[in-house]
Amino acid sequence: MAAGVRRAVRRSRGRRLVLQAAVLVAVLALWWLVTALQLVPALYLPSPGAVLHSFANTCRPVAEGLSRTVCGEQNYYLWEHLVASLQRIAAGLGTAVLAGLAVGFLMGSSRWLSVAFEPYPNFLRALPPLGYIGLLIVWLGIGDASKNVLLFLAAFPQIVIATVQGVRGVSADRTNAALSLGASRTQVATQVVLPSSLPSILSGVRLAAGFAWTTVVAAELNNGIPGIGGLAYLSGTQLNTPLTIACIITIGLVAVALDALIVRLGHVLVPWQGKA
Repeated sequence: MAAGVRRAVRRSRGRRLVLQAAVLVAVLALWWLVTALQLVPALYLPSPGAVLHSFANTCRPVAEGLSRTVCGEQNYYLWEHLVASLQRIAAGLGTAVLAGLAVGFLMGSSRWLSVAFEPYPNFLRALPPLGYIGLLIVWLGIGDASKNVLLFLAAFPQIVIATVQGVRGVSADRTNAALSLGASRTQVATQVVLPSSLPSILSGVRLAAGFAWTTVVAAELNNGIPGIGGLAYLSGTQLNTPLTIACIITIGLVAVALDALIVRLGHVLVPWQGKA
């Protein structure tokens, strides 16, 4: 019975992958056809080959007729721009996860703290990043500090709110049962409340990671080189459309990979979710 279910699941996944691959091939073929027939000027829609060439970041002469060459874009290869952005995301999102869990856990465990501070995460969540990036630059300069703080502020409210909801959602009967069996408050918090609220927390981390990654372009508008968001903005201002599209595709692929990683982490940390 179990083997039959696994085979059915594998077949279903295979069909989904085939369908997704077919759609991707059709989109690429349509893109190539439109550019090959020159239905749209190359400035607005470059060919797939031109975008692929931008991914490669091959070396080229500094100017026509000169032997001196330059490699990459803005003195960095595309993967180096991506690594720089991922480092900023790791700093901002990692700090937001640690701080958000602590603040959310305290607010969810204390009614008075929740009443006193509940409006502020919602206030921060409602603010668009471009609304306060200028203030962060005034306070912290145009270096990585302002970018990391911006990404932190993009992720922090979602994690706090999700953690508060997760802690509040834990059944009182479950905590009372643990206390009646002799568990300490610390044991109840770490072995009952935290595991029970993990599904909600992971959902908040997933949303926060997605929003923080989409904020990377805003974070790298000023002095964002190296950085994939800064490169996307700069190449757009220089009308380098193939490179801009290459950056957009890279940002989207990384977002999908990051989301899949968090989902996989959820399956590992909360294997019982959806099985009860």
